Amino acid sequence: MRELSILKDQIEQGRQELSRLIDQYGIPNVKVLEQSMALDELINEYNRSFLGMSMKR
Repeated sequence: MRELSILKDQIEQGRQELSRLIDQYGIPNVKVLEQSMALDELINEYNRSFLGMSMKR
């Protein structure tokens, strides 16, 4: 799994891209949906990694 700091950066970039796409296309657009799903995956990966690290302590 990727390091948490890398995932945090990717999540922030994904949020910025999602915001840009919403501004450009509006919410009901396939590009917005795809970016939203990609961002969800990054957030889920971050949460799994964070939980795994917390359980090891």
